[in-house]
Amino acid sequence: MKKLFMLSMFAATLQFVTAQDYKKVQNALILGRVEDAKTEIDKLAADPKAQAKAETYMYKGKIYAAIFKSPELSAKYANAGTEAEAALKKYQEMDPTYAIAKEKDGIGAYFDMYSAFINKGTGSFNAKDWTNAGENFATAIRYIDQIIENKWISNNLKMDTTSILYAAYAFQNAKKTATAAEFYQRLADNKVNDSTFTDVYRFLLDYYTNGKKDETQFKKNLALANEVHPSLSKEWESYEMDFIDTYDLKAKTEMYDKEDAAGTLSENKYLLFGESFANAKNKDDLDSATAAKYTDKSIEAFKKAFAKNSNNAIAAFNVGVVSYNTFATLDDVIRENIRSVQRINAEKPVEKDPKKKAAVEAKAKAEAEPFLKANAALEPSIAKQVDQAIEWLQKAYTILKDKSTRTNSEKSVINRSVDWLANLYAYKRDKARGKDNAAFDAFEAKYKEFDALHNKF
Repeated sequence: MKKLFMLSMFAATLQFVTAQDYKKVQNALILGRVEDAKTEIDKLAADPKAQAKAETYMYKGKIYAAIFKSPELSAKYANAGTEAEAALKKYQEMDPTYAIAKEKDGIGAYFDMYSAFINKGTGSFNAKDWTNAGENFATAIRYIDQIIENKWISNNLKMDTTSILYAAYAFQNAKKTATAAEFYQRLADNKVNDSTFTDVYRFLLDYYTNGKKDETQFKKNLALANEVHPSLSKEWESYEMDFIDTYDLKAKTEMYDKEDAAGTLSENKYLLFGESFANAKNKDDLDSATAAKYTDKSIEAFKKAFAKNSNNAIAAFNVGVVSYNTFATLDDVIRENIRSVQRINAEKPVEKDPKKKAAVEAKAKAEAEPFLKANAALEPSIAKQVDQAIEWLQKAYTILKDKSTRTNSEKSVINRSVDWLANLYAYKRDKARGKDNAAFDAFEAKYKEFDALHNKF
């Protein structure tokens, strides 16, 4: 019995000594002597008996977090942050309900870690050390998420949006776009709608188009962008067209035809599809007939945009531009054919003998005939394009000419319109020269009218 009593007393003494050691740590913390507290907890952490207690790691995490948060102490104890993280991780494994931390004021360690990593992230960000900034913000976010999840703050905060945004910025600047996308996506999924966060949606729409083509993610974020920022619908449609432009021409055309038939295309999307079709001949390997088909399709789309809004000067201008460019292309063909005929006539042999001369003339005429016929065949198409260009460029000019203020884009449109109208009327004037005096005078007057407006807007 005596031996048993002595064993019990020894065990109680050991427990008492350990409790006293924790008391030393607590007293040092109460007095604000963090370094003294560090000395005491380091002694405990070296004791195998203390290593079996969650309380040891809780106190170590708390003390090292306080050191890490202090710029002066952190500079003195360079590994404080790493030691704090390891201790808190071990503590959580041993006490997943945080019972000891709640009882002994250990929750503050998580706030200290959050604050310290925010400060380190901010410093790295300001120094443009993007990778370290991103990693520090990411760690801070992990701590604030833990704080929020465990309801250790009284407000209804769902997440630290500012830190998430800056983590995304930092990783984006560090060219770690996949990681940046993860942080941006978290903000988008939570439908952050402050105007300062619109770049979140811009980044994600661009990333899932050009960085990583992913139709499912693109459509998800397009829907979010439209829901959260409906006032920017035209911009989101532009991103949608950028994604559609990654499709082949066949798929793009099928999409346009389907939406056009369903009546779901907006004024802006008609414009965007029109632009895409107008550029098809430059981006795709098209034969001349297919290129002409898409030129016509672009004009159709621009006209439908104008039908939805008869004040859309850009839509009218685009019809005029496409028609003007088609005219210019055909006119170049005619001029080259004329040069070919002139070359044939210039290179034919000079013959004095009437019989030989007649044969030479006949041969030259036969060689020139295909070029002359080609030009004759092109004349109706050119006339159509010229008249269409004039009609729609004048619509654009009429819409814009009386506006008291114009955007830079509108200034460009009206100045180009009057220049090209002058060119077109000069062409029609020259075609009428010596054939129809009344038409010549009318076209000359229109040419002078628009030529006088060069650079006036």
